[in-house]
Amino acid sequence: MSPVAETARGLVSNVERVVLGKQDEISLVVSSLASGGHVLLEDVPGTAKTILARSIAQTIEGATFARIQCTPDLQPTDVTGLAIYNQKTRDFEFRPGPIFANIVLVDEINRAMPKTQSALLEAMAEQQVTSDGVTRPLPSPFLVIATENPIEQEGTFPLPEAQLDRFTLRSRLGYPGRDDEIGIVMAQRHGHPLATLEPCVSADDVRRLQRAVEDVYVDQLILDWTVDLVRASREVEGVAVGASVRGSLMLERTARAWALLHGRDHVVPEDVERLFLPVLGHRFLLTASYVAETRAAGRDVALRQIRDRCLELAPVPGPGWDAAGPA
Repeated sequence: MSPVAETARGLVSNVERVVLGKQDEISLVVSSLASGGHVLLEDVPGTAKTILARSIAQTIEGATFARIQCTPDLQPTDVTGLAIYNQKTRDFEFRPGPIFANIVLVDEINRAMPKTQSALLEAMAEQQVTSDGVTRPLPSPFLVIATENPIEQEGTFPLPEAQLDRFTLRSRLGYPGRDDEIGIVMAQRHGHPLATLEPCVSADDVRRLQRAVEDVYVDQLILDWTVDLVRASREVEGVAVGASVRGSLMLERTARAWALLHGRDHVVPEDVERLFLPVLGHRFLLTASYVAETRAAGRDVALRQIRDRCLELAPVPGPGWDAAGPA
C-alpha cells in the first residue's frame, strides 16, 4: 500500500478507536476530506455525529477545530467574522469567525435561518470568505461536517437545493450494533476515549493525500459511464430535477478518493456504484406523485429504486474489467 493510502487508512483506523463499528461511514467522510469536499450527516441525536467530527480533527496533528451551533438567531457574521473598530489604532480590524478552521462542525444546520445558511456557500465552494469587499482564504485542509436532525421539524429551515448541492455527500451513522454499543458503554466508564485520542497524521500528510487523489487513474470508459449515470438521473421517472454537473464532478472525484482509500491507484465500476447514493441522493428533487407513492417505504427505499432505474438506463461497463483495471 502506498504511503498516501496508509495515511487515509490511518485516519480511518484512528477515528474507529472512538466511533465504534462505523468503518464504512468513517471511510466516506475521509474520502470526502481527501477529495476536498464536505459532508452532511443526517441522523437522530446520540449517534456520534459530533464525536466523529472532533475525532477527525484530533487525528490530524496541528489541525484546528471549530463548532458552530446553529440557532434561529445565528447571524452570517457569527460564521464568517466581522470588522470591529479598534480605538487604539482608529481603524477597523477583521475578527475571523469559526469558519476559519481546518475542521468545522456546523451542528443542526437546518436550525439556522436561510440567510445564515447561505453564508457557508462561498466557503464550501471556493474555500474563501469575502467580507467588506476583502477576500480571505480559508486554511488547508478544510472540511465542513454539517449535521441535521430529521425527526424534529419545528423551528427548522430545510436546506435549499443550492446549499445541498455544495455537500459532496450525505450519510447517516445509524445506531451501532449490539456488541459495539456494549463496547461504547464499557469504554466510557472512566471518561470518554476522545480525551486520549492522539494524532496519527499531519496536515501536510492530508494535503499530500489530496494531491495524490488527483493522480488516481480513471479510464475513459469509466468516466463516460459515470457521466451517463448522472445524466440518467435527469431522465428517470420519479425525479423532477436530477443531479447537476456538480454531481458528475463530485462522483468522479470521490470515486478516486475511495479507490485510493482502498489501496488502488485506479477507479473500478464498484467504486462509482457504492458512492452513487451518498454523492447524488441528496441532489435529487423527487416528484410529488413519486414521494406519495413511496411514502410508506421511506425515502431510502425510494432512492434505491431511483439508483436501480439509472443503472438500467446507463448499465455498468461490460466484461472489459477485472480487479486490476481495464483488460
